[in-house]
Amino acid sequence: MTLFEQFIRRPVATTMLNALLLIFGILGLTRLPVRELPDIDPPIVNVLAVYPGAAAEVVETEVTEQLEEAINSVEGIKLLTSESREQVSSITVEFNQNRDVDLAAQDVRDRVSRIRGNLPDDIDEPVISKQDANARPIMWIAFYSDRYDTRELSRIADNQVKDRLQTVDGVSSVLIGGEKKFAIRIWLDTQKMAARGITVLDVERALNTQNIELPSGRLENNNRELTIQVRGQLLDVEEYNNLVIRQDELNIVRLRDIGYAKAGVEDERSIARFNSKPSIGLGVIRQSKANTLEVAAAIKQRMDEIAPTLPEGISYQFPYDESVFVERAVIEVWETLGIAFALVVLTIFIFLRDVRSTLVPALSIPVSIISTFGLLYLMGFSVNIFTLLAMVLAIGIVVDDTIVVLENIFRHIEDGMQPYEAAVKGIQEIAFAVIATTLALVSVFLPLAFIGGITGRLLLEFAFALAGSVIVSSIVALTLSPMAGARVLRPVHGRKHGPVFNYFERKLEGVNRRYERILAWSLRHRVVMVVIAIASVGASFYFFSRLDQEFLPEEDKGRFLALSINPVGSTPEYSDRMMQQMEAIVASTPGIQAYFSAVALPFNGPGDPTTGFMFVRLTQGDRPHVRDMIGGPAGLGFRFISEVEGAISIPILPKAVDIGFSQPFQLVVSNPDLKRLHEEVQALQGEFRQAGFLANVRSTFDLEKPEVRMKINRDRAGALGVSVLDVARTLQILFGGEAVSDLKLEGKQYDVIVQLERENRMTPEKLREIYVRSDKGNLVQISNLINLEEGAGPNQIERFQRQRSATIEATPAGIPLGNAMDKAEEILARVLPDDFRFDWKGEARNLRESSGDIYGFMILAILVVYMVLAAQFESFIHPFTVLLALPLAFLGAFGLLYILSWVNFAGTAMYGWANYAPNPPAIAGFLSSLIPRISSMNINIFSQVGLILLIGLVTKNSILLVEFANQQMARGLDSKAAMLKAGAIRLRPILMTSLATISGILPIAIGFGDAAESRRPLGVVAVGGMITSTLLTLFVIPVIYTLFSDLSLKLTGRPAGIHKGSTLDQEFVQHQETQHES
Repeated sequence: MTLFEQFIRRPVATTMLNALLLIFGILGLTRLPVRELPDIDPPIVNVLAVYPGAAAEVVETEVTEQLEEAINSVEGIKLLTSESREQVSSITVEFNQNRDVDLAAQDVRDRVSRIRGNLPDDIDEPVISKQDANARPIMWIAFYSDRYDTRELSRIADNQVKDRLQTVDGVSSVLIGGEKKFAIRIWLDTQKMAARGITVLDVERALNTQNIELPSGRLENNNRELTIQVRGQLLDVEEYNNLVIRQDELNIVRLRDIGYAKAGVEDERSIARFNSKPSIGLGVIRQSKANTLEVAAAIKQRMDEIAPTLPEGISYQFPYDESVFVERAVIEVWETLGIAFALVVLTIFIFLRDVRSTLVPALSIPVSIISTFGLLYLMGFSVNIFTLLAMVLAIGIVVDDTIVVLENIFRHIEDGMQPYEAAVKGIQEIAFAVIATTLALVSVFLPLAFIGGITGRLLLEFAFALAGSVIVSSIVALTLSPMAGARVLRPVHGRKHGPVFNYFERKLEGVNRRYERILAWSLRHRVVMVVIAIASVGASFYFFSRLDQEFLPEEDKGRFLALSINPVGSTPEYSDRMMQQMEAIVASTPGIQAYFSAVALPFNGPGDPTTGFMFVRLTQGDRPHVRDMIGGPAGLGFRFISEVEGAISIPILPKAVDIGFSQPFQLVVSNPDLKRLHEEVQALQGEFRQAGFLANVRSTFDLEKPEVRMKINRDRAGALGVSVLDVARTLQILFGGEAVSDLKLEGKQYDVIVQLERENRMTPEKLREIYVRSDKGNLVQISNLINLEEGAGPNQIERFQRQRSATIEATPAGIPLGNAMDKAEEILARVLPDDFRFDWKGEARNLRESSGDIYGFMILAILVVYMVLAAQFESFIHPFTVLLALPLAFLGAFGLLYILSWVNFAGTAMYGWANYAPNPPAIAGFLSSLIPRISSMNINIFSQVGLILLIGLVTKNSILLVEFANQQMARGLDSKAAMLKAGAIRLRPILMTSLATISGILPIAIGFGDAAESRRPLGVVAVGGMITSTLLTLFVIPVIYTLFSDLSLKLTGRPAGIHKGSTLDQEFVQHQETQHES
């Protein structure tokens, strides 16, 4: 008695086994976190060092190079990049995928600590951190008011809101963006200081010696102990203004005599607004395993509780909320899941024509799908767009094994066997094919886990979910399906069927007869079929070569980002004026619900005054697609270019996966000579603009940043008794603004910042009014100690793999990213000098790496499938027969993508004619509504996943044909007769499984709702490939099988696939001996 017969004989045990799987899955589903994307934490470590007051070149030579030299010895580095700009050195270290990021961060920390003594003394302590994808806020809360300024808003948000939000379950931390943190600002007047013989170092010394609070021991007696606390700290602005800076026999110089103190903010350069109103924002970061939807809902509930406690006149909004899109997208995928389930069950019913028979595969779908959630929970995964997408795909796949088992049992029942006997015989015949197809599918998807980079991190959970569901479905098919079939299926003899049953039976029998005639013709004209197969392969290559390529498709997420890039040397005020122009354009655009804008926000060090950004949230419901709101003659992109003069304003279309705030096209050009590098980059920008395939072309590198170069005359300073350190420190405090002391209020610590008033630091001539003190106590004019030279220098110095470099950013103009990169490389090959190097970064680099990874993986997947099939068939030949279905599938996959790309082209043209042409005719609107716009019909990460899916799917039909034909040849039939019988008997299960799979994937291919644009290419590839593969496999594979089998029979005396000593071989030998005796 076989194991499978045990499952048929013990229905209670079989039912409990499957119920256990189902309960396990339900428990996992209720505990899995819900988020938009899988965890994609990259093995990246960041090193940030702030050198107050230092220019970009000084930062590079004294900080960045030193740190790079030390870090470069760490094991497993894939990419080392850095950016040196005014005051800031930022280094990014990307490690190989297999490197443990925690150990890598520790190694980097050790290397930095070793050379800490070689760095400048007044540099801030370098900060080493891991790049955490979960450290990105899932929502921003904007606070604004007509009554309170941003400093007061910052205080209220920090004291009354932040701490309460951080106690919400699932919240990791809360950031304050655009914070105007309270500080005591001391503004000095150089002329008053000079008149009273005071230097800024005198002010610093006075603050350090008079603004203190220290524990000073205790008083003790036999019964009591009293702590002595010296209350020497200044507590308000008036006390600071009364601070004695110097006192002699004749007079006292107080702070108010040489300047003034006032309540201010730490950072006066950053600016933030919500809907054009001054504001600050709170960014909520969830814990890594927390549920995005639950955290967002809890935050909104907590804000409802906090709102009544806020001072009157303060309002808040949510300008950015990931949960809105995540919730809609997840709901849409669940709905797609339900539609796919209904279509699959309907397809099965059409073939089986019996409600009782349909119940078994209908039951196997939820058992297989829900049980998989238990596996996802054990692996620490989540419910996200990718895992749910895998489940939708799995609906059409998991039912295949059950269909094959039930159809085989049903066939024996129709031949007169009792249901129990039919179940036993049917599962014995088909178990091998079920296991073979399952192993083939699993062997395709599990190796996806070994793909590196962001592609591998995105596809890991997808692959595991799909492979897990297939494994569970095979368990269900081999246990529950035959047991249920033995008890649910009934003998058909003597039963009267209704008109629906009889109609479909006649149609299916007619299809079967026509197929047998065409198959017989194909086997008589094998050369013709081989030519057709070769032509299909050629057509596949043609369609593939005509398709565009990009990394990620665009996605309407109800939001987008806009950047403002201002000329080098721009002040925050100038950049803010440009941002206000962008705000006015956005505010006048229909479909905009809210926007949050900022200039010079301090991310990774002091904020860049030349850069601004804007988050824009769109209305839900009836509005144009975000692509139409940005593009076109009346779109935001065109209006930014034509109406915002003096800045580059760039709206960035959202992608299916948010991986950064930069433009997608990022070309890195390297050369050690900054002047030549600048010249070449400028020339390349001109070439790209002239070629016309790129928009918003700009370089991150410029040598035109205005600067004043000061060189201290050391000999003169030494002769006058002035310390070089005193000169540098004086300039650092007066012009850079330094926190020289602190103030404690309400349990929090605030900075006391000393700086010259703005009027005293507007021109280089103001340096002549500054004095330092010599070692003899005399004042020395600082202009006597330095040489001034006005000039221009680099705004920032990038290094790529330790080589000086510059980045050219752009957005492809009407063409996919891959095509733009190809065109750019043609220009580079023509104009770039030999001693220059180029590379890609950002999305462009991801595209290059993912393409190589995916296609390399496809080759590996095909090889693994071949090895699995070879081991199961015990044949080196027939795995080739099975795998020849792949090029037949690629014909439909690439062909349908190509056709729909032209439909999209026509639909876009009609839309432009109807909406942008002057006085368009009525026919334009009719054609625009008639021809759909189907975006992303190209080669991208999602369509590539569809190709991988096809590798596992299309082999199933071939396996069914080859495995049954091998059985028939072992019983004495020749190859053609064996394949004719295999085709006739296996046609119905092949059509059932193929149509069920297509029905399950069809809702993805049609695509509706949120996140449909990214899912659609995958569905189109899978459906197109399944259609052509199913149709051609039924004729081409039999022909190839007979060719290989006949050749093997001539060379070895045995058909291919029947190896010596096997059960089939024993049948074959026995039949041969019987024929010989007769």
